[in-house]
Amino acid sequence: MSKRLVDIDDETLRQAQQVLGTVTIKETVNAALMGTIQSSSRQAVSRESLRRFSEAARDLKDSSVMAQAWE
Repeated sequence: MSKRLVDIDDETLRQAQQVLGTVTIKETVNAALMGTIQSSSRQAVSRESLRRFSEAARDLKDSSVMAQAWE
């Protein structure tokens, strides 16, 4: 683990602590960084899921395919 010297806006820190339920600066920064990583992962999964759904849903527009679905 490395020590870093950064300037952090006090009001932004306070709001982040409130949202994240953290107390210390270290907790808050680490929680925010992990949240960013997790959010990015969820977004990538969501985009992939949406792409797969879009491909699968193409048949919904095809009347011959849909007619066979009800036979």
